[in-house]
Amino acid sequence: MLKAYKFRLYPAAEQKTRIEKHIGSCRFIYNWALEQKIKSYEQEGKSLSCYDLNNLLPELKQEYEWLKEVNSQSLQGMTKNLDSAFTKFFREKKGFPNFKSRKNPIQSFSVPQHYTVDFEKNVVKLPKIGEVKAVLHRRFEGKLKTATVSRTSTGICYISILVDDGEELPEKQEFSADTTVGVDVGIKDFAVLSTGEKIDNPTYLKNSMKRLKVLQKRISRKVKGSSNREKARLKLSRLHEKISNQRKDFQHQISSKLIRENQAIAAETLNVNGMLKNHCLAQAISDSGWSSFVTKLEYKAGWYGKNLLRIGGFEPSTKRCNVCGYLNSNMTLDVREWECPECKTKHDRDINAAINIKKFALQAQSLIVT
Repeated sequence: MLKAYKFRLYPAAEQKTRIEKHIGSCRFIYNWALEQKIKSYEQEGKSLSCYDLNNLLPELKQEYEWLKEVNSQSLQGMTKNLDSAFTKFFREKKGFPNFKSRKNPIQSFSVPQHYTVDFEKNVVKLPKIGEVKAVLHRRFEGKLKTATVSRTSTGICYISILVDDGEELPEKQEFSADTTVGVDVGIKDFAVLSTGEKIDNPTYLKNSMKRLKVLQKRISRKVKGSSNREKARLKLSRLHEKISNQRKDFQHQISSKLIRENQAIAAETLNVNGMLKNHCLAQAISDSGWSSFVTKLEYKAGWYGKNLLRIGGFEPSTKRCNVCGYLNSNMTLDVREWECPECKTKHDRDINAAINIKKFALQAQSLIVT
């Protein structure tokens, strides 16, 4: 079973410079490799593999001497990443690979092997960088795979280490209607459960919007390229990073709670990208982070042998009465409570949707019969 462990790094001044060189060089190689693949296809009608690109690297190092100061395996890892991006483009239609920009908030490079982790000294030894001080707050055992060193827009460095512990994923546990919970995500309430429990949406972005506007205005008033503008940018980046960390921590707590207390979780498959086209709700949807929440449920369910049941996004979970099955097709988004004209049952919109999500998921598993 593969697990990633992320730790904070505290590099010295010289080590920060070496990390910056690795990040810049790896970004350069990725963009160069993407350009070579595009040119080769346009001029010769064939695609270059990562092995073909790696064979061109020694010649490229003669032209750009500074590439020799960087770990060669990190450079080769970028051609492999580009190859994977093209595979996703052709097989999964994920979009054509883009050139990497130095303005991206997260910059990173990979270290495939030849690095060591010392829990006693709290250091990570990286090739061409040396022993970097780290906060190794969690121990792990297993075979070290690829490590990824990243730097945020605020200058904080992290290392994510992929570890193979040699164990198999646990078998999926049996579940029933009593041990399954339906989850309906929303904007007013972050999640509503089929049990009737509602989890408030903390709206971290909305709560910080006033401060964000102030910091953004300060940046716009500073001269481009000045040190004062960089200081203002750093303050804005720190606030954005704080909001992101708050959201991640909240989602980890909720997802762990749901996985711990239930054998199966039923959720709806949402087209979030399509929903973001509604400019009236786009900011609130982005603030909720539904996709990342479901992703956390998915991999945690795999770790602990639980089940994540998904239903289609076009199932009428909100508009259908969970008691008699009546379809209220005329219900609009502003209606939060409604009464079924057939069975006279009064429904809370979100609780009714969560119950229906659970029902639809169990029907697909043939655990209940209508």
